[in-house]
Amino acid sequence: MTLSIQNIIPILKADFVGKNDIAIVDFISIDSRSLQNSKSTLFFCLIGPNNDGHNYILELIKNGVSNFVVQHIPKNLENKANFLIVDNTLLAFQKLAAFYRSSFDFPVIGITGSNGKTIIKEWLNFLLSPDYNIIRSPKSFNSQVGVPLSVLGINEKHNLGIFEAGISTVNEMENLQKIIQPTIGILSNIGSAHDEGFEDVGEKIKEKLKLFSTVDILILKKNKSIGAFINPKIKTFTWSSDDGKADVFVIATESKDNTELKITYQKLCFKIWIPFNDQASIENAIQCLMILLYLNYNHEVIQTRMAALFPVEMRLKLKNGINNTTLIDDSYSSDFQSLKIALDFLESQNQYKKKTLILSDIFQSGLTNEELYSQVSHLITSNKINKVIVIGETISSFKNKFSNCLSFLSTQKFINQIDKISFENETILIKGARHFHFEEIVSLLEEKTHETVLEINLNAISHNLNFYKSKLEPLTKLMVMVKAFGYGNGGFEVAKLLSHHKVDYLGVAFADEGISLKTAGIEVPIMVLNPETTSFASIIQHKLEPEIYSIKGLTAFLKIAEQKKLKSFPIHIKLDTGMHRLGFEAENLNELIAKLKENKTIEVKSILSHLATSDDMKFIDFTLSQIKLFEELSSKLMNELHINPIRHILNTSGISNFPQAQYDMVRLGIGLYGVSNDEEEQKYLENVGTLKSIISQIRTIEAGESVGYGRRFMAYKQSTIATIPIGYADGISRLWGNEVGYVIIKNKKAPIIGNVCMDMLMADVTDIDCREGNKVIIFGENPTVMEIAKKINTIPYEVLTSISQRVKRIFYRE
Repeated sequence: MTLSIQNIIPILKADFVGKNDIAIVDFISIDSRSLQNSKSTLFFCLIGPNNDGHNYILELIKNGVSNFVVQHIPKNLENKANFLIVDNTLLAFQKLAAFYRSSFDFPVIGITGSNGKTIIKEWLNFLLSPDYNIIRSPKSFNSQVGVPLSVLGINEKHNLGIFEAGISTVNEMENLQKIIQPTIGILSNIGSAHDEGFEDVGEKIKEKLKLFSTVDILILKKNKSIGAFINPKIKTFTWSSDDGKADVFVIATESKDNTELKITYQKLCFKIWIPFNDQASIENAIQCLMILLYLNYNHEVIQTRMAALFPVEMRLKLKNGINNTTLIDDSYSSDFQSLKIALDFLESQNQYKKKTLILSDIFQSGLTNEELYSQVSHLITSNKINKVIVIGETISSFKNKFSNCLSFLSTQKFINQIDKISFENETILIKGARHFHFEEIVSLLEEKTHETVLEINLNAISHNLNFYKSKLEPLTKLMVMVKAFGYGNGGFEVAKLLSHHKVDYLGVAFADEGISLKTAGIEVPIMVLNPETTSFASIIQHKLEPEIYSIKGLTAFLKIAEQKKLKSFPIHIKLDTGMHRLGFEAENLNELIAKLKENKTIEVKSILSHLATSDDMKFIDFTLSQIKLFEELSSKLMNELHINPIRHILNTSGISNFPQAQYDMVRLGIGLYGVSNDEEEQKYLENVGTLKSIISQIRTIEAGESVGYGRRFMAYKQSTIATIPIGYADGISRLWGNEVGYVIIKNKKAPIIGNVCMDMLMADVTDIDCREGNKVIIFGENPTVMEIAKKINTIPYEVLTSISQRVKRIFYRE
């Protein structure tokens, strides 16, 4: 889009303060961290429960942005940029998107429901793209900000839109309807997602149906309960497998690897085959079929295209690569909108200074190739990509637009030359359209490890972070603990994400953890909680900040600080208020004050203590006594030393249970990783880590035969046994064996039988239809680490941190 500030002012009904109302805008942004922000960006300063875009205006101005939509102008910035002042920046953002959408007149498919929206959208894009220039929501951009961002990507060459809309409570869909303005509607499955935002299912259905208030046709599975809420003026096109009154009657016959659909529509009766046999995929495929029927596709085309449907990969995956590289695997899609998202993700997770992009031909931009690849070139330059490898006949013809570029006409030609190309100490984004089979490139560049993986959901970490941030006072700072390899979830990758979210501090247990993060490029201040005196020199060298908890430790640090002629080096003073683990007690305070007084080599950056029972309200009096003592001791230090440091005492449980003691900062630990000691709070957290493996071998044993060391399992009947390549060397407790625990295979529980071995465990799959190579869930949504911890009489911390580093971590963003 290209508009002038003059054009935008009346659309938003904004008051203008600035010097250049004829400035041209060609990029809309809501993310201050995006490298795509530039002089021609219009930045909307959105205000959320955890962030305020107004706080980043000065930083953006320094980076060249000069146009802002705001609710107020920050102090001293009045004459430094163009400001469009509105009552509500989110509504203004949506209003601009709705105006922009109204300037185009072509069919738009709007999709909503509880499940399946993104898959239906992606499949429709595949099915219809041979005949249309399609604009669609990138990834799962279906929220109050995702939808306007998607719609603002429309250009003059598009002739079909496919947008999804998601809501979590009432009074949200009306805004999205004004932005999408669908002409064709699809209502997918109605399930339990976001039930908490509605009084009942009826209210949820009514709210979702608002998306279709002006459609020409609404496609849905025939359902009396839903039909009762549909405005009779809306024309429907229905399907069913059990109601002969539906417009389209479908009989599904499932087999091992696919499903036959027998379709009866008007005078037509024909069959199609789809390569899925699960119920959710079958229903999503039928919704797509209905669109093809509505658009009058003949059944031969429908048969051919539906048979080619594929699993939709909705994740950006972060993997370890060969030669000290990091791979970002986005090898199943290639369009301009998703390229922008992938490049932003690259920046948020970039471990190395060197950045490489492997990119295929790009499809469905709606632009001429010249226009498209000029924009791609500008995007790549903005994101400071060091090396570009383009694959495909079309993009190769534009290789001169990219600096430091290698080109190959096909994936195979690149693979044939891959050994001659140097990949080391860099982050590599691999992004290609499905038929380029870039998964083969990922396989060649990925570090080879065994088939057990711990998948880390970065979206869930962000969600949990924001959940706890929502509990904080506006000025309360946040330290996040990434010790013990990020509670087993990966140290650097989690730290990089937290840096992206602008947390105030990171906390590690030992110096080597902090050194590793600093060496990898983490710039957020890092506090070392348990520093050994032998590590003080390294702490100083790498600009870490030590926690000091004893006179001996303070004396040793001051000696080194004086030798190195340091000035105001930050340290953190730990007080023991009842944990009796580490820290200065009341009787040590006078000696501590004497040593710190007039000492210019160090600066007391913070004073902290640790609560022993913040998770157990039986000990509320003890916790309150700790808080009271902390107030007394820290106040004495501050008064005697005439300092005003950060004070902090609350851990994860303390944040929820003792909000009155937030002081200047809190420390978030295991809550970030989706674990709470409070059952009610647990409902609001998302699972972060899912430990997966595969079935290595399946065998049948007879009654009386045994399994594993010590013959601890004896079969009492003929049984089918699966061997899974994960054991206690990977972090699985032996207490979880011998039918105490279980794994999940094909959504069914398979008891773990016999002793857990060092590298393997065995499960009884007698009643499960499975085969070698099938996926196995060790923990995640089910069983949870909380359940495992409870059954083996330990704590979730131990379950998580026990997962060894030989288990490959795969980080992904939905």
